Amino acid sequence: MSKKIHIIIVAAGSGSRFGGSLPKQFCDLAGKPVLMRTIDACRGVLPGATVTVVVSEEMLDYWHMLCDALQFDSPDIAIGGNTRFESVHNGLAKVEPDTDIIMVHDGARPLPTRDIFHALVEALDNKKCNGAIPAINVTDSLRRLTADNDMSEAVDRSAYRAVQTPQAFPAKLLTEAYAKAAKSGNEFTDDASVMEFAGFNKLKLVPGNICNIKITNPGDLALASYYINKLS
Repeated sequence: MSKKIHIIIVAAGSGSRFGGSLPKQFCDLAGKPVLMRTIDACRGVLPGATVTVVVSEEMLDYWHMLCDALQFDSPDIAIGGNTRFESVHNGLAKVEPDTDIIMVHDGARPLPTRDIFHALVEALDNKKCNGAIPAINVTDSLRRLTADNDMSEAVDRSAYRAVQTPQAFPAKLLTEAYAKAAKSGNEFTDDASVMEFAGFNKLKLVPGNICNIKITNPGDLALASYYINKLS
């Protein structure tokens, strides 16, 4: 029996680090807004999955305008919160009760690969983990800050991985984890952290991809455009 998958695409951020007049997820990337490329990538690999896109209330009309102008079929929409945690929590309300797997993906990652999605599903199929996370090796040398006047010390980069999205979890566990975390008042940077807080610690790493970049700075658009040309 095939798994019922729901993908929550989080696109409610203000993009303060990116600068400019538009949040990064709405900027043009090779002729199409970043967010539309992200949605197309998810639909292309998992056409049977349901999708929810989380958009801030301030950008909702703009998103509808983009969809009308480009004749783009928007997924179901949830309104974002003040934090990523709140936005994912709002997106979870759109998930049907009989869903098997929930994937949470950044709207500003327009190039998730087929191999990543398939590796996530395969990891959850074995039922020996509470979630699956794509990750890549760290190539830069790393240093850890110390408490001694902003000094630092070297750390072994082989013990670390750079984490990407989408991250995938059994639907019931992720929903339970978010319900517990919502009562804590803690801040969480990603969904794996929410799962760990709730005690679901068996999180498997699967191979990510260097093309699966997150648009954070203006230069990332040029790099993503290069990868689009390369992958096509």
